Amino acid sequence: MLRVAVPNKGTLSEQASAMLREAGYRQRREGRELVLNDHDNGVEFFFLRPRDIAVYVGAGTLDVGVTGRDLLLDSGAGAEEVVELGFGASTFRFAARPGVATTIADLAGLRIATSYAGLVARHLAEHDVEAGVVRLDGAVETAVQLGVADVIADVVETGSTLKAAGLEVFGDPILTSTAVLIRRSGATADPAVDVLVRRLQGVLVARQYVLMDYDVRVELVEKACLITPGLESPTVSPLHDQGWVAVRAMVRRDTTNQVMDDLWTLGARGILVTGIHACRL
Repeated sequence: MLRVAVPNKGTLSEQASAMLREAGYRQRREGRELVLNDHDNGVEFFFLRPRDIAVYVGAGTLDVGVTGRDLLLDSGAGAEEVVELGFGASTFRFAARPGVATTIADLAGLRIATSYAGLVARHLAEHDVEAGVVRLDGAVETAVQLGVADVIADVVETGSTLKAAGLEVFGDPILTSTAVLIRRSGATADPAVDVLVRRLQGVLVARQYVLMDYDVRVELVEKACLITPGLESPTVSPLHDQGWVAVRAMVRRDTTNQVMDDLWTLGARGILVTGIHACRL
């Protein structure tokens, strides 16, 4: 039975469970179970602290797990990414009071407070910068005000929390993170893992694309197919009226309305859009 680690709480947990459910796996309903058996799919789910998942997977205790790229790198565990999952995006940046630092080189000799000590230490080493790293749990915005650090390294979304603390971001991002499926580095091939990956990739495609059907005159087919090339090639079928054909293609969801406008302008009619619930490509 495949053993899969899933975050046990927070937004990451909700989104991971939703994706696994869309992929056809059983998930907990009330959020209380720590272990859940999906006998139909041959999978056993373990709901763990997101920070611990990379450690369990890297040690080989669990086969695969869903966690953040930031948590994977911070852990230093012997695990690697298998596939990005398209949710849980975040950006890590350095921040300090105005004038303290403007580049990563300016961090030499300073104290940096963060909840991701391993990640920050690795980033500093990659840039040959020697600085003190102060590990804190939870929010670190007040670390400078309380005198335990000169700089902080944290997740930055709008930056409003940092501004309220008198801090401003500087330099390039330390890391752009997202939720990922991870596996022990060097693990042997496993058909059960391949099935899980295909299902998750199918969910990703289904979330990103829609099916578009439309009718267009025969002489305009080539131009229409340039607008909707699909993933490989559109499906073109003859209609009863020999001057027209029906076309079906996959279109990126975020371009749907623009594509419909372009097809209408070209002369296509009967344009329909259908959501995709699952797929294998």
